Amino acid sequence: MTTPDKKTRDHGGNLDAAMTRFGGTRAEWLDLSTGINPEPYPVPAIPAEAWAALPRKADMVRLIAAAREAYGCPGHIVPMNGAQGAIQMVPMLRRPGRAAVLGPTYNEHAATLRAHGWEVTEVATLAALAGADLAVVVNPNNPDGRRSQPGALRDLASRVKLLVVDESFADPEPELYIAPDLDGGLPNVVVLRSFGKFYGLAGLRLGFALAEGDLGQRLAELAGPWPVSGPAIEIASAALTDRLWREQTIRRLSADAARLDALASAAGWRLIGGTPLFRTYACPGAKAAQEALAARHIWSRIFPYSDSWIRLGLPPCSRWGQLERAFQAL
Repeated sequence: MTTPDKKTRDHGGNLDAAMTRFGGTRAEWLDLSTGINPEPYPVPAIPAEAWAALPRKADMVRLIAAAREAYGCPGHIVPMNGAQGAIQMVPMLRRPGRAAVLGPTYNEHAATLRAHGWEVTEVATLAALAGADLAVVVNPNNPDGRRSQPGALRDLASRVKLLVVDESFADPEPELYIAPDLDGGLPNVVVLRSFGKFYGLAGLRLGFALAEGDLGQRLAELAGPWPVSGPAIEIASAALTDRLWREQTIRRLSADAARLDALASAAGWRLIGGTPLFRTYACPGAKAAQEALAARHIWSRIFPYSDSWIRLGLPPCSRWGQLERAFQAL
């Protein structure tokens, strides 16, 4: 591992840079640099009113009810402009102080806190978060897939002033959800959820912040009266209550993750961890591996703090052949 650059805010999805360097059209490229479901939820017909009018209170109530069913949350549910929208609000929930982030992880948490005047330390264990004014745990973690059990998080909440649990990749693993515990016993916990990743509709820019009591009310105030669009409400209200699609998708993602692991293993890569939406491997040289795949128009993700880690999302069902041929050529 190399030492992370605290100022780095690199992300996946930077396909334009890959195309500039390696050529090819957008249709020729297979972008595996993000952990987004490549087989998105089928978008239903959207009423014209959803485009033409501001969302009504009844529309927001319908969306929140759908999210409550999906996440099992008895507390406040605040729709946001993606989980990233909630991340931008977290630093304003308390006066800046000492923040601790369980890492390495998604870099926007630390970067956004620092931008708002927080002193941020990255730590390697849950125990090291104790005593922080604000603690952040991504569960399951991006990029290594580390899991923190709900019981351990409940215990941690009693030892920090504010605990943020980012469950952006938790949809396929309901046993990890801490949202059902937001029933009066965790007044200092905020749970972040991403809609776009599991449902494959990241361009919708929809997420949720879940919290109890005063904390939930404060988040709602920060979000404002129209934090999400009418079309997002219509699509998500259908998707979040579609249990059959959800169950079928979890099975497919799990099978595809195992299929990707087999390809990587045959190439001599070692699994570091991941989720059903992405896998992270150790290989002899991550940058060289990324470039070898890019030469075949497959884009992956490497990290500034590791010379060996490479992360791949899953391809759509119709593009596995391209990925398999690229691995055979490594």
